[in-house]
Amino acid sequence: MGFLTIGHRGVMGVAPENTLRSFVLAERAGMDVIELDLHLSKDGALVVMHDADVDRTTDGTGPISAKTLAELRELDAGQGERVPVFEEVLAAVGAPLQAEIKDAGAARALAAVLNERELTGRVEVLSFHDEALAEVRALVPGVRTALVADRRQDEVVRRALDVGATALVLNIRHLTRDTVERAHAAGLRVVGWVVNTEDDLRLAHALGLDGATTDRPEIRRAGPHTA
Repeated sequence: MGFLTIGHRGVMGVAPENTLRSFVLAERAGMDVIELDLHLSKDGALVVMHDADVDRTTDGTGPISAKTLAELRELDAGQGERVPVFEEVLAAVGAPLQAEIKDAGAARALAAVLNERELTGRVEVLSFHDEALAEVRALVPGVRTALVADRRQDEVVRRALDVGATALVLNIRHLTRDTVERAHAAGLRVVGWVVNTEDDLRLAHALGLDGATTDRPEIRRAGPHTA
């Protein structure tokens, strides 16, 4: 497997993040994988949104968990887009997906969809929450999982192995070559986020990463030869 370019919340640099428009544009741009974020609505729907509150990315206010799916559907998620649910993304694009569990409570609901639709080959499950990854792994035979971390990366290899993850998704600003080498020695793939410039891409290759998460579709075209 070569160097993967992963569309961050679709291609949020050019379209409203975590919307069907963003995901379709990411696929058209040739992203190898598309990343999205999951929360649970008040009535248990797998809502695709990054924040716990709707304030930043829609014209509404308040927590996702306090709103029904019908109430969330009323919101404008940017450029007239509606807040999607996970199942709609599965239908809208054919690309492999990284589904990041933001709300640990979404783990069980996501596991049910993965099992029902036999999606372990297409969907990799990501989370900052060790317990969410452990729960999904216990519920979904053969699932691929990845541990996400921002600043605190000293224990990430051990934590990933403890929950049976096969990859790390780490903030490239805090990532060292030593961490990458230890991860690779343990059989873990390492993806860096967020890689939005050619300098970022050069760093990603210098660190020996297996992939990069980006907001910008042009990063897909700027391969190692330009880095």
